[in-house]
Amino acid sequence: MLVRLQSTIGRDDLIEQMVLLPEPEKNSSIQGSTTKPVNLIVAYDASPKSHTALDIAFWIAHQTRLATNTQVTVQAVYVVADKQKSQYTDISSFSRNLTPLECPTSNVSKSVTPVLTQPKLTVIAPNLQEKSLAVIQQADQILWQARSLAEEWQGSFKSHLRFGSIATELKKVVELETADILFIGCRSVEHPIIRALGSDFPCAVLGIPSGIEE
Repeated sequence: MLVRLQSTIGRDDLIEQMVLLPEPEKNSSIQGSTTKPVNLIVAYDASPKSHTALDIAFWIAHQTRLATNTQVTVQAVYVVADKQKSQYTDISSFSRNLTPLECPTSNVSKSVTPVLTQPKLTVIAPNLQEKSLAVIQQADQILWQARSLAEEWQGSFKSHLRFGSIATELKKVVELETADILFIGCRSVEHPIIRALGSDFPCAVLGIPSGIEE
């Protein structure tokens, strides 16, 4: 995937720059089939860098579908971090009772992109504090931005809303979805999130290359 991206934009340093954690050796033996669906996970918080990471993921997904006719799904994960979660105990309780996707979704007609729906939010609103609801609404807006980009690419897309440690929740989603790649909007292996993911992460972790404007 990265070789194809390098060729398209005329660079030869993307693999060196973007691979922050290499693919585990244990996954190498199951990669032969081109018919296996591909899952690309993106840590997304609507920041410019995370938006760049999401855009790169959609581009790679699009090119992979064209070249191999393989089903590729891009999934955006937004994590409400521990320090925020501790302020909103109602949200913590709410998150534990969600489905495995950790986010109420529904399909838009003629679209493969699940989206957060306001009716779901209004049902639980009476049980949430006002500030708690504001956090949910903010998350809804953030994931809506990711969905909007997915619609531009006309690709398969899912979203996840999680609560807790960012590194821990990203790993849970990667394992749940059997992800092939996790994209994060950073450029260094010294980034706190990359360090927190650890060296035994279940899939390759890619950042964003220098020289690409957010």
